[in-house]
Amino acid sequence: MAEGILELAQELAEVSRLVEDDDVATTLGRFVNRVVRTVPDCEEACISVLVDGTAEMVARYHSTADELSEPARAALAERLIAADGPVYDAMAYGEPHRIGDLASDHRWPEFAASAINAGYRSCLFLPLPAQTGAAAAFSLFSATPDAFGSTSYDVVLLFALHAGVAFDNVQLFNDSRTLVDQLRSAITTRTVIGQAQGILMHRYGLASNVAFEVLKRCSMDANVKLREVSTELVEAQDSGRLTAALKKYGLQTS
Repeated sequence: MAEGILELAQELAEVSRLVEDDDVATTLGRFVNRVVRTVPDCEEACISVLVDGTAEMVARYHSTADELSEPARAALAERLIAADGPVYDAMAYGEPHRIGDLASDHRWPEFAASAINAGYRSCLFLPLPAQTGAAAAFSLFSATPDAFGSTSYDVVLLFALHAGVAFDNVQLFNDSRTLVDQLRSAITTRTVIGQAQGILMHRYGLASNVAFEVLKRCSMDANVKLREVSTELVEAQDSGRLTAALKKYGLQTS
C-alpha cells in the first residue's frame, strides 16, 4: 500500500511540473493522459472550462484511437459542454456528479444517450478547485458500469486537486511572463528614446527636455509612434544616414 501511495505521489509531482512554453492546454493534457493510464477502467478523460458562461473542452485523452468511434465521440463532446448537462452543472455550481449506470440514470437523458452511443456505461464529473476565475471540471468515462468506486474516486480527486493548482500556476506563470515582456519592452523603448534625445542634444546643442519635446513633435506631426521615430534616428546614426532621417522629420534644412 505504501509503495502504491509513493508511486501515485511521484505521478502527481511529475504531471504537475511546469516546463518551458507550457500553456493551459498542454499542462492539462498531461493530466487527462495520466488519469486514463492510472485510474482502473477509465477509457477517456477530459477537462472542460467555463468562462463568461461559455463552456469549452481544453484537454481530452482516449485510451484507444479507433476512427470508427470518432463520430460518436464528437457528438459526446458536444453534449458534454451543453448547458443542460452534468459537466456544466459541475462547473457552474461546483458540484461533483457520478453516474454508475448511464442506462438507468435519467437526470440528463440526451447526454446519457450520447455517452452510451460512444460506448460508455459510467462516468464521473469533478469540479477543479481553481482560483483564476475560470470554472473547470474533470470528466471520466468507462465502458464498465459502476467503474469509479470509492478508491478510484479518491485517486481522481487527488488528480483534480493537482490539476486545479496547475491550472492556476500556468495562468500565473503566463501572466508573469507577459508582465516581464512588457517591462522589457518598456525598458527598451525608454533606452532608444534616450539615445535619440542624445543624438539631437549633440547635433543641435539642445537641453534634454527640449530634445524630448522635439521628438514628441516629430511623432505627432508624422503620426508615428515616439518609439519608432527614435528607433529610426538611432539606426540612421549607426548607418551614416542621419542627415536624411532628420530631413524626413523636418529637422534638417540643408
